[in-house]
Amino acid sequence: FFYEKGLGVEEDEKKALYHYEEAAIGGHCDARYAVVFHEMQNNRSERAIKHLIIAANLGHDHSIKVLKMFYSGGRISKDQFASTLRAYQAAVDATKSPQREVAAKIMAAEGNS
Repeated sequence: FFYEKGLGVEEDEKKALYHYEEAAIGGHCDARYAVVFHEMQNNRSERAIKHLIIAANLGHDHSIKVLKMFYSGGRISKDQFASTLRAYQAAVDATKSPQREVAAKIMAAEGNS
């Protein structure tokens, strides 16, 4: 993020992509989602779709929304979308807890949602 935006360091797209990819390999969904944009800019839509599927399988909201648009546009199959949607829902369900629900209510009440 810092290299991408030039925050405190010189802006460097190659270093930004490197760090996003490293974070994505480490399981960071937002980093994987950022890699999607680099892949799309370089006309590598199949790789972008694979990154979206992985991120969605980990419960990333934006990724499943983009995949839904891709499915509606015929860019991914019904089977691909259905299996990804099932994995997404399982990941989301696995992160649910009473403590998270209380925290979400507090954040919403404070306007931080």
